[in-house]
Amino acid sequence: MRADAGDGWTIRVAGFDPANAARDESLFALANGALGVRGGIDGVDSASDGAFLAAFFEQAPIHYHEKFTGFALSTDTRVPVADAKHVRVVLDGESVSLTPDAGLIRELDLSTGRFRTSMRYTAKGGTVEITTDRLVSFARPGLLALRLTVRSLDYTGPVTLLSDLRWGRRAEGQGDDPRIGVSLGAGGVDSFPVVTDGIPTALRQTARLSRRTCLLRQDHVPGHGLSADQPFLTLDSISQPFHADLTPGGETSLVKFAAYAWADQDGDSDGLFATAGATLAAARSAGWDVLAAEQADDLARFWADADVVIDGDAGLQQAIRFNLFHLYQSTGRDGATSIAAKGLTGEGYEGHYFWDTETFILPVLAFTAPHLARRMLEYRIGRLDRARAHARGMGHSAGALFPWRTIAGDECSAHYPSGSAQYHINADIAFAARLYEEATGDSAFLYAHAAEMLFETARIWPQVGHFNARKGGAFTIHEVTGPDEYTALVNNNFYTNAMAAAHLAHAADLYRRMGSDAPDHLSALAARIGLTDAEVALWQRAADAMYLPTDPDLGVSPQDDDFLSKPVWPFADTPADKYPLLLHYHPLAIYRHQVCKQADVVLAMLLAGDRFTPTLKRRNFDYYEAVTVHDSTLSPSSYGILAAELGDSEKAIRYFTETARIDLDDLHGNASHGVHMAAMAGSWLGIAWGFGGLRWQGGIARFAPLLPPGWTRYGFGINWRGSRLRVTVDPVGTTYHLLSGDALTIHHHGTPVTLTPGQDTAIAHTPFPVAVKAIIFDLDGVLTDTAEGHYQAWQRLADELGVPFDREKNEALKGIDRMGSLERILAGSAVTLTDAEKLAAATAKNGYYQDLIARFSPDDLFDGVRDLLLAAKAAGLKLGVASASRNAPTLLTRLGIIDLFDHVADAGAIPNPKPAPDIFLSVAQALDVPAPACLGVEDSMAGITAIKAAGMPALGIGDPAILTEADAVIGHIREFRLDRFVRPA
Repeated sequence: MRADAGDGWTIRVAGFDPANAARDESLFALANGALGVRGGIDGVDSASDGAFLAAFFEQAPIHYHEKFTGFALSTDTRVPVADAKHVRVVLDGESVSLTPDAGLIRELDLSTGRFRTSMRYTAKGGTVEITTDRLVSFARPGLLALRLTVRSLDYTGPVTLLSDLRWGRRAEGQGDDPRIGVSLGAGGVDSFPVVTDGIPTALRQTARLSRRTCLLRQDHVPGHGLSADQPFLTLDSISQPFHADLTPGGETSLVKFAAYAWADQDGDSDGLFATAGATLAAARSAGWDVLAAEQADDLARFWADADVVIDGDAGLQQAIRFNLFHLYQSTGRDGATSIAAKGLTGEGYEGHYFWDTETFILPVLAFTAPHLARRMLEYRIGRLDRARAHARGMGHSAGALFPWRTIAGDECSAHYPSGSAQYHINADIAFAARLYEEATGDSAFLYAHAAEMLFETARIWPQVGHFNARKGGAFTIHEVTGPDEYTALVNNNFYTNAMAAAHLAHAADLYRRMGSDAPDHLSALAARIGLTDAEVALWQRAADAMYLPTDPDLGVSPQDDDFLSKPVWPFADTPADKYPLLLHYHPLAIYRHQVCKQADVVLAMLLAGDRFTPTLKRRNFDYYEAVTVHDSTLSPSSYGILAAELGDSEKAIRYFTETARIDLDDLHGNASHGVHMAAMAGSWLGIAWGFGGLRWQGGIARFAPLLPPGWTRYGFGINWRGSRLRVTVDPVGTTYHLLSGDALTIHHHGTPVTLTPGQDTAIAHTPFPVAVKAIIFDLDGVLTDTAEGHYQAWQRLADELGVPFDREKNEALKGIDRMGSLERILAGSAVTLTDAEKLAAATAKNGYYQDLIARFSPDDLFDGVRDLLLAAKAAGLKLGVASASRNAPTLLTRLGIIDLFDHVADAGAIPNPKPAPDIFLSVAQALDVPAPACLGVEDSMAGITAIKAAGMPALGIGDPAILTEADAVIGHIREFRLDRFVRPA
């Protein structure tokens, strides 16, 4: 039973399927970062329904048959608290229940933050319609509010409403699925009704072992004709009855407020009672309409910055808003909590916080709700002392190591190979802090609050790695586990090494910046934690020397030292019902094979992508895609984003669709445990980082938008350093609209663009990827650098002739043939030469130049050229060279690539030099390819002009401000991603 896509703002389900009841409770859950209420309904008994508080959890000891030093001692488990959302309806003594003909409609309104239901029930006195409207207030952390209306269609008789506070639901027990359930042993929740003058007025609950306490009260505003009786107790509820009489066409309604209050350790009941009472009094004073308006206003502010628009796929439009809604409502807002793997929607993973909180979720909020991203960092900072204690337990004499999974701050993973060994969590948290600073410009927060955490966590890397003489002095890291949990306890996990290098470099940079910007704070901090210049220098040296190899045979980044030596998992012999592998095979059976649970190296290509070439990214994508089973919901988003970067839009949209609808379509079959927060975040990243090409290094927002197949338009918003920006992409191009803030310079496909507040800046799409049959390259400045040789040869000749010459004049010769260059050198000087003397001078210059290029070898090729040429040949493209240099064949031979070209132009036979199109047309003719089916690649304005005059698409290499006629400009040939620019015709 799939939710109706509707208008993109609602999740609407008609009818009721018991098999999907638990899933629907997750989908329709409401939360506010502190309180979460699953989306169960009255009239249906459910063992999986319930409510949760972010700050209320049990801490049960972990029992080992064989226990060693440093093992986790206990686990935090978010346990259900009393559920206040239920109001039972009784018609003339007959309890209303859900019947097959009830016409049940459930609807989650993403714009107002409310969950509504409607159904009909026929009793002996006639039929009534029952509607409910429910919200969990963003503005009031402990408050649940609902409105229930019973309207008589043709019913005559009494109606009783029983407003319940229900308790007694236990935490999910431990079973065969390690992703849900726990054995609490002697732990659990004890419930104590609070009775005043014989009347039950509240419920107090205490976790037996953690001693965390919560208290729940309710209040009501009865509608016209509804009278109240005294509350009464049952074994598992406090119930407040209300009575009315109905006649056809009449209705009665009840507004209910329920307030939760909580404390860490054996909280004072009187204080909690008063806190909950104050919340109720304020809610009652405000009334339902005000609370509903507050909720809608809060969401309107969020959607103004965060909304994503997708035209062309209603299901994806619905999904992206659904995902963003759940992220927003489940994120902690007090700095003492964060966002769990399942948010506040279910019991999956015991309510723990993992690495994906910072790696996937925080980046979304940094760009859409930066105040919440800061709160998430504050949670980690507040747990720094616990991270220090964890580091000591793991044998580290200094520094801090954050636990793999936790709520309170201590390690809760009983399986250290796939838990505590994931040291990359330190680097992931550092990545989040670094991205937060880039996106917000809030360096002051890092200096004052986060620096200590970043420095203490950086201290761990020199203790788990060393400068390895057997690896040429490279810094290597040992016995860790990367994101791929199907491979454990390895040396040099590529992701860990790459992220550790970034962490160490950032910590060293932060130290230097604080020395300049906040010296007093740095001095006090360094004295307090014993940090020295020498230690920071060690971090920088380790970052610079980090071991990040490329396998010489496969040309890919090894996931670790041994991964590529293992046999590939027998995928062809593994039936579909054996996935996910973790539920069907012993971990050692999995560890012995090349098989990835999720993106690992591919994630490194994304999060540390500025240090890797497009060619390496493509090779890694292709290799690891073939051995990744995506048993983690985190994985498809990473593959989709990198596919978009590589220009593979078909795979990008496929992975994005899977990510976006993981929960709405229950693709992993476990949405009943709660929705997948990091996958939801991955869907926004797929839009902004993937299709939008958003990158953020260097304090500049950089975009490289593409329009996915099948879409007619999409748009998203970001907050960038105090400015609010909307990006819209359609078949014509990309439009940037700066909603607020000062003038802002961004990069669009590498070109700086300055945006003016309140104005649209529209940029037409380039023709890329373009369908072509051939690529025609210039040589100098494109495939190698002979410019210095040309300059020195011309300078020597000019000196001999007594003609003024310098590097600025040499720059004007780019793309011009030898005789044309000589004429430009002589122009304006007092030197005149006969034609014979000019020929002799040009010949002399050529001799000087040939002496210089005689030293060239394949090592002088630009990075990425050979791989690009081989990939182009493999794709069936013809290759040509259109160089004004008559030495081109000699130089190509020395570079070792002459055999890769189908034709090299004879510059001496070209009647008109660049900027005339002759040389490019001659190469196209020689290749037997029409000019429009050839892509020209040049680094000079004269060359670009020649390409365009030939009727070819032009790719410039160099400065976009100079190569203004090019269809697109990249900074270096290494950025030439074949699948981005070329689509074989």
